[in-house]
Amino acid sequence: MKRSIVMDFNIVDVAKAAKVSPTTVSRVLNNNPLVKSKTREKVLKVIEQLNYVPNAAAKNLRQQKTFTIGIIVPDIMVAYYSNIVKGIQNKAHAEKFKVIICDTQNNKEIELEYLQLLTNKTVDGMILIESLLSKPVVMELVERGYVIGAIGRSIEDPKIFNVQTNTTDVAMQVVEHLIEQGHREIAFISGYDNAIDSRDRLEGYIRGLEKHGIPYRPEFVENGGFYKKSGYSAIKRLWDAGHTFTAVFSANDEMALGIYEACREANIRIPEDLAVFGVDNERVSRYLVPPLSTVNQLKIEMGYFAAEMLIKKINGEMSDDDERLVVVDSQLCIRASSNYRRV
Repeated sequence: MKRSIVMDFNIVDVAKAAKVSPTTVSRVLNNNPLVKSKTREKVLKVIEQLNYVPNAAAKNLRQQKTFTIGIIVPDIMVAYYSNIVKGIQNKAHAEKFKVIICDTQNNKEIELEYLQLLTNKTVDGMILIESLLSKPVVMELVERGYVIGAIGRSIEDPKIFNVQTNTTDVAMQVVEHLIEQGHREIAFISGYDNAIDSRDRLEGYIRGLEKHGIPYRPEFVENGGFYKKSGYSAIKRLWDAGHTFTAVFSANDEMALGIYEACREANIRIPEDLAVFGVDNERVSRYLVPPLSTVNQLKIEMGYFAAEMLIKKINGEMSDDDERLVVVDSQLCIRASSNYRRV
């Protein structure tokens, strides 16, 4: 039998081997009289064959609340993620819930390790921020009784809470703004390869170009890592490759800071020689010289909404018919770094 990703053998494994639902296995374990004797015997036989021992944490979870939420975050040092976590903490604190924060360092193996830690520590629910976990692993958590919310990644299932932004649409708006200012050669600096928001911004960048009949040029795209240093290195690689462009769209403000530094070193004027547009509307963006055009994402609100839905479900205040998707719209903050019309 294939072993579970989260545990050696769990209730889902038992259900698969016995060809019943996890709910039926749960009823057998809890001596529910609704289970037919033949089904009970079949499940108990599989439990014996697998030497399955019910997880104590999961059992406690079914019996009582712990008033604890687990947060899995790719990189707490990235301001975008830390602000989302702040929003979750604000709502959790107001509702007397504790929070366990797990920084996965953008590594799937570390994320799986933290997942096992959280299930052993008996949290009532988890919020997965741009999680790398597969949908079957996430749904296994749901079957085990955990309430799950996702931010920045759509996990399409009526049991999962999702908070998203209009990332692709707003990226198109950025490109359209730059085109309106007279730019046709526009570079894009992305974040991590597997960052969902970064991929969505790239998609919006491509759509924005295509909408205005401008061919997409892959050589104008460079990967960064959401840090100042990576933005600096990415723009330098584009220049070193001999590419000429008049505007650059950075997937976050941190990398835009690196672009500013590289431009100062190369005596490239912003916005006269190069227009720069970022994402996140970090506090420093308005104090740069010139002030940075950026996308204002309501990150704290995103975390707050996710925690609000999660806690309502944990407290039994939501029905299965209640809406489980919240889309938080972002807005352009156009400042001097891009608000310059090329002739």
